[in-house]
Amino acid sequence: MKVFQGAYTALITPMRENGDVDYDGFRELIGFQMREGIDGLVPLGTTGETPTLEEDEEEKLLKIAVEEVKGRIPVIAGAGSNSTKYAVKYVKRARDLGADAALVVTPYYNKPNDEGLLRHFESAAVEGGLPVIIYNIASRTGRNISPALMERLSRIPGIIGVKEASGDLAQIGDIIRDTAGPRKAEGGAFTVLSGDDALTLPLMALGGDGVISVVSNLIPGRIAALVRACQSGDFAEGRRLHYALLPLVKTAFIETNPIPIKAAMTWAGLPGGPARLPLGPLSPENGKRLYRVLEDLGIQKGGLK
Repeated sequence: MKVFQGAYTALITPMRENGDVDYDGFRELIGFQMREGIDGLVPLGTTGETPTLEEDEEEKLLKIAVEEVKGRIPVIAGAGSNSTKYAVKYVKRARDLGADAALVVTPYYNKPNDEGLLRHFESAAVEGGLPVIIYNIASRTGRNISPALMERLSRIPGIIGVKEASGDLAQIGDIIRDTAGPRKAEGGAFTVLSGDDALTLPLMALGGDGVISVVSNLIPGRIAALVRACQSGDFAEGRRLHYALLPLVKTAFIETNPIPIKAAMTWAGLPGGPARLPLGPLSPENGKRLYRVLEDLGIQKGGLK
C-alpha cells in the first residue's frame, strides 16, 4: 500500500468576484504547485471551502485535479461528513474519479463516542474502497481522537494515516509512537502528517511524515524544502526555514482560514479571490499586517504569477 509522505497542499478553491468557482484559476494553481515541487495535493478540504461548495462544483474540481496531475503526484480528496452514509458516498466518489486517497474528517457537531468514531472511519475505508487518512481537528469538529483510539483505528485495513491538527505535541508524539508498531508488523506504515503549519518541524522531529499545509498554497517550494530538510535529518536547516516562515504561518491564521491565505494569494498575483459567505473579507487592519509579512519574505504585490 502506498505511503503518503512529504509536503502536501490543502488547496484553496479560487473564486471570481461574483462568487463563482474559478476553474481556470484552479488549473493554474495546480500547475504552479507542481512546478514548485510539491509532493501532493489535497483538494476539497476545509481550506477549499467545501461547506459552501455544491456537489457538482466539488466533482468538477476533483476531476480537474486528477486530470492536471496525470498521476505524477498523489491527490488526496477531501471526503468527510458528519453523516457516515455521506462520508462513504464521498469516498466512493473520490475513488471513482481517480484520487489516490480520501481525507475523512472527524464527524462535526454530533460528537460521536469512540465506538461510533471507529465504525464511521471503518465504513468510510472498507465500503468506500479507497485508502483513508483521518483528519483530527477538534477546534473545528468539537471532538478529539485520543491516541488510544487512533491506535485502534490504525489497525483497520484501509485506514493508512492521520492529518493530526490537535495542536498537542504530547498527543502527536503518543500517536506516532503507538501507531508505528501495528503497521510495521503488517509490513506497512501508518502515516502521521501535520495539520498545522506551525508544528511541521516538531512533528517531524518526533518521527512524523510531513504536512498538509495551508501556506504552501502561496509558497509550496519553501514548505517542500522545510519538509525535505527534516526528512534528510538536517534539522538545523529545518529550523532555519521554520523560523524564517513562522511570521507568515502566524499571520495566515490571523482570521478564519482560508480568508488570509486567499487574500495573500490574490495580492501576490495568484488566483485566489474572495471567500464565500459566511466567511467575510479580511479586515483592512489585518490585511496591512499580512502584506507587510509578505513583503518581508520578498513576495511583492503581483509578483508570483
